[in-house]
Amino acid sequence: MIRSVAAIPLKEPFSSGYIIKKTVSPVEQKVRGMWSRGDILRVNLDMEAQSDMTWVVVSDPIPAGATIMRADMGGSSLLTAGERSGGWAWVAFTERSFEAFRNYYEYVPKGKWTVEYTMRLNNEGIFHLPATRVEALYAPEMFGEIPNKVMEINSGSVQ
Repeated sequence: MIRSVAAIPLKEPFSSGYIIKKTVSPVEQKVRGMWSRGDILRVNLDMEAQSDMTWVVVSDPIPAGATIMRADMGGSSLLTAGERSGGWAWVAFTERSFEAFRNYYEYVPKGKWTVEYTMRLNNEGIFHLPATRVEALYAPEMFGEIPNKVMEINSGSVQ
C-alpha cells in the first residue's frame, strides 16, 4: 500500500467511513451575531460511522488562546451544564488541549453519535483553523473531515 499525505487546505467535506456535521452556537455572546473576546460558545459534533470500529479519535481544533471549559473549573459547571452526548460510542479518554478538543473512543458501532463541548474565546484575531477530523487509529483509511470556517474574534469592546 502506498499512501501520500499533503498539507492542502480542505475545501469541502470528505468522507471515507465517517460523516461529520459541526454546529457552533453561543452560550454567552456580547454582541449578537459577532464573536468577541470573552464570549462562550458550544460546539456540537454530530457524527456517523459507516461500520463498527475500535479506537477512533475525534479531533476538533480551537482558536489560539481559547479555553475548553470543564465542570471542575471554578464556576464553569453552570456554563457546561447544557452539554450533551449521545449514541453508543464508548469514550475512553477526553483531551482538552490548547490546540484542540479530542475524544478517544474504545469502540464506535455503526450509526450516529454526538458530542458537545463548551469553549471561551480569550484572544482577538482572525483564525484559519485546520479541518475537524474523525479517524480510526488502527485503520487510517477510515476517516472523515470537514473544513472549518475562518473565525473572526473582536476585542469585545462595544463602540
